[in-house]
Amino acid sequence: MKPSFFDLTYDDLKNLLIEKGFSPFGATQIFDWVYKKWVHQPEEWSNVSKAAKEFFKENYDFALLKVVWNGLSKDGTRKFLVKMNDGQTVESVAIAARDRLTLCVSSQVGCAVGCTFCHTATQGLKRHLKTSEVVLQYVTIQKWLMDEVSSDVKLTNIVYMGQGEPLHNFENMKKATLIFMSEKGLGLGQRRITLSTSGLVPAIEKLAEDFPPVNIALSLHSARNDVRTELMPINKVYDLERLFKAIKLIPLKAHRRITYEYLLIDGMNDSMDDVVALANLLNSKESKINLIPFNEFPGSKYKRPSEQKIMWFLDQMIKRGFTCTIRTTKGSDILAACGQLKSEFEKLNLWDNERPVVIPSIASSVLQNQAR
Repeated sequence: MKPSFFDLTYDDLKNLLIEKGFSPFGATQIFDWVYKKWVHQPEEWSNVSKAAKEFFKENYDFALLKVVWNGLSKDGTRKFLVKMNDGQTVESVAIAARDRLTLCVSSQVGCAVGCTFCHTATQGLKRHLKTSEVVLQYVTIQKWLMDEVSSDVKLTNIVYMGQGEPLHNFENMKKATLIFMSEKGLGLGQRRITLSTSGLVPAIEKLAEDFPPVNIALSLHSARNDVRTELMPINKVYDLERLFKAIKLIPLKAHRRITYEYLLIDGMNDSMDDVVALANLLNSKESKINLIPFNEFPGSKYKRPSEQKIMWFLDQMIKRGFTCTIRTTKGSDILAACGQLKSEFEKLNLWDNERPVVIPSIASSVLQNQAR
């Protein structure tokens, strides 16, 4: 099997061209064709030498991922189930807002962290995604949107908040980020990429010196060790004290503020004790709190707090001087909201001979009108 072209960073491509006796300037031309003109057939690269075109045609794979299924939410969010060469699938979600179109990207097939509130965790970890499989989620879905919706539709932002723990797949996510940020290619600025982590401390310690400077979001969910451990087993190994020692190593000049994602679960982490603990743990000048009312999914034991309790928690944090927001739920009717992603159609075998079968009961089983 040929290696995927989408595993190559710009520097990788330039070095490859030099190694094979081609002009290194060809890297700029090829990245332009692939990532700006969306031409993935080497024979059509008119300003690239014939020999270089033949080399890439014969030795590299330019195939996109296969879109097995896509679902459009009533709020405009679109979820994609994409299949890779080995038959494994992951979900990616395109989330529309007034001034942006964000792609929520997966980093693993399944996840090993085992957060008890997360649908993905019920899969366990099957494998890491390759660099190309991360990049191809963006490329495949962008191409699909241009072909099926409008040529003017453009993904503007990326969040590593899909299936998996991005820092568990550190090297591949690092390379993918370099490809996303390359000015010669997709040219996404560091402010347009957000990496969310559950708190893998050794990898967080490497972020400052060995990862491109993107936005950082931490899945906190409780400022009390006993509660956080119940929600996130990773806290048994990397408790709050060790976690925040690592977070202090991240230079805030590059990252501005750390965003702390706080999943509000009814009766679990939404009391006054939780408010006080959170305010004592975080520095209001260096932190942004993003409240995420729990998005329920079939089989979950947790419940979403009332709207009154959500607004009360928000008000308590603002009164204490914190920048605090509530994440708007999008895509809950197609299991595309935060914490709901899973290779659902693969798990339930809901396609036959590559033809997706849409089962309405899956969407209708999810509670409606949630606030993400």
